[in-house]
Amino acid sequence: MSAPALAVRGVSFAYAPGGPEVLRDISLEVASGSITAVLGANGSGKTTLLRLLLGLLAPTAGAVEVEGRPQHCFSRRDLSQRVGLVPQSEPVAFELSVLEFALLGRAPHLGLLDLPGADDRALALEVLERVGLTALRHRAVPTLSGGEAQLATIARALVQQSAILLSDEPTSHLDPANTRRVLEVLRMLGREGRTVVFTTHDPNLAAAIADHVVLLRDGRVLAAAPTAEVLTTERLSATYGMEVEVVQLRGRPLVVPHS
Repeated sequence: MSAPALAVRGVSFAYAPGGPEVLRDISLEVASGSITAVLGANGSGKTTLLRLLLGLLAPTAGAVEVEGRPQHCFSRRDLSQRVGLVPQSEPVAFELSVLEFALLGRAPHLGLLDLPGADDRALALEVLERVGLTALRHRAVPTLSGGEAQLATIARALVQQSAILLSDEPTSHLDPANTRRVLEVLRMLGREGRTVVFTTHDPNLAAAIADHVVLLRDGRVLAAAPTAEVLTTERLSATYGMEVEVVQLRGRPLVVPHS
């Protein structure tokens, strides 16, 4: 059996020594090639967990593994080649075009003073075609709509060619049309065998594309299992501290407020 893409072993984390723990004794595995949703209310520790998986934070206790190896064994460059991030929002201070922004994803693969070459540019153009941004490749990123900017950020992560993609609230503040476009791209990555981990507070978003769901509440894992096993009335009601009802629609769970 191959090693999981990501593993968290007894991890706790506090932002200050002796301060309150944001995550408490978390253990879970993310299978290679799966789409995993980290689901919980605001303040449950989702973004902190994502930063730990990316290596931006170090656990107070426990360890994170990437592809079967301790995370601390990787250099920052090596880790960036394996794990990419799509943040919830990212201000772009410079008037970079969409193509130039996507090419930033090649940085982990280039030398300190190297510039992207013809192969890098070809890869970026191919990725922009896949996410539907070819026509906007010369547009300045700050002029894009919210959905277009999110797709540009996903494109940059794909140009990075990492096998593992982390995404923090990928559809936050997007309208239904752009939400659908982003979810289609994430589904496409899953079909291609990429490992995708995304955070969300919306159980219906998790139900739409995730193979596995991790339920977080107050920094603890309530459940981590295939989607249908996790998204139940009892578990979601406990996660959100309110009564919800889970029904089946076209073979997938649908979560509705309890009437």
